[in-house]
Amino acid sequence: MIDSLDRIILRTLQKDGRMTATALASEVGLTVAPCHRRLKDLEQSGVIRGYRAEVDPAKVGLGFGAMVFVTLRETSTDAIRAFEDAVVAEPQIIEGYRLFGDPDFLLRCVAEDLPGYQRLYDQHLAALPGVAKLTSTIVMRDLKGAGGLPL
Repeated sequence: MIDSLDRIILRTLQKDGRMTATALASEVGLTVAPCHRRLKDLEQSGVIRGYRAEVDPAKVGLGFGAMVFVTLRETSTDAIRAFEDAVVAEPQIIEGYRLFGDPDFLLRCVAEDLPGYQRLYDQHLAALPGVAKLTSTIVMRDLKGAGGLPL
């Protein structure tokens, strides 16, 4: 279980994941050794899953976004596993969620533009294993991207 000091460390790192251990220790009011030990414990226990840069999709030519609702023909364990494996393998699907009820999944996709999304849809999304129905909705504006957790 994480304590209030771990939460402060996590909240701080969510704002700046590139912060050095020394700067982090100073920010949270610890000396370097105990802060580093807590940080390693959070990483090894899987609380911290990794570190990455937040990239602006439009500035790398992927400014078109779509949310895609997916209904599968069947929901057997094998069908779900095959679908999920194919989703994970597709780089233009940047988020994927299995849902309760109907539809079965929600995917967040990126493309360079509408024709690029049409190619993704026709060549990859429609070809995902077990798909019965795809419903796309275009993202007009990203109000609040994948942010930090409310710790």
